[in-house]
Amino acid sequence: MTYNVRLNVQSDSLNAWPNRKDNLVSVVLFHDVTILGVQEALPDQMDDMRQRLPNYKSIGVGREDGKNKGEFSAIFYDTTKLQALQAETFWLSETPTVAGSKGWDAAITRIVTWAKFRDKKTKKILFHFNTHFDHMGPIARRESAKMILQKVNEIAGTTAVVFTGDFNSRPSDEPIQIITDTGNPLHLTDSKEISITPHYGPTGTFNGFQSKERDDDPIDYIFLKGKWKVWKHATLSQTWQGRFASDHFAVFAKISL
Repeated sequence: MTYNVRLNVQSDSLNAWPNRKDNLVSVVLFHDVTILGVQEALPDQMDDMRQRLPNYKSIGVGREDGKNKGEFSAIFYDTTKLQALQAETFWLSETPTVAGSKGWDAAITRIVTWAKFRDKKTKKILFHFNTHFDHMGPIARRESAKMILQKVNEIAGTTAVVFTGDFNSRPSDEPIQIITDTGNPLHLTDSKEISITPHYGPTGTFNGFQSKERDDDPIDYIFLKGKWKVWKHATLSQTWQGRFASDHFAVFAKISL
């Protein structure tokens, strides 16, 4: 699952984090998620999710200082199913190892958190990468797309990869075209495109706390690399008394290696 949880800001009023955190976590628990990539999670939100997901551990750092400051693009994983072997964060900038560095024309600091896992049952190895692309800088989004393909290749090699995130880009936009370009041997595949069961739910993934999705194009994706089978793919748009758990919908896929 990938889920932009919307940062905790008081100005969201009735849609502010304290009023929706239990609903948001219930989505994860009900769908029995093995690995979850979250975006926009501030330290207090990370604490709230850790508390409510006792079978899960989290991986990730705050993007401002590489520790606990600013938003996390964190990974939560079910410890009954997966064992974490290695984890790191890099910055989407010309200096990816420099904590807090901002890249190209990006409005704010952007990161990728990744982890290497062993499936406890099958003993298979997989990597999970999770990110949140810049919302303002077209050059930053383009260069971020190129960088993640290179980094996935460097870090994971030929091992299977799940790449989740809010890419702030529609399928027709340049970053997604770069990521999914089948002419590039390093490309990733949109899990929705290869799902055996037809996609379920809205196609748009951003609702902005309005009554429904803003348009029909997604900006949140689950990309794959390797020999995955995608059984199901969904955008989850439940409401509680007409309110959403976040200003994005969760995107969910059931996959096997």
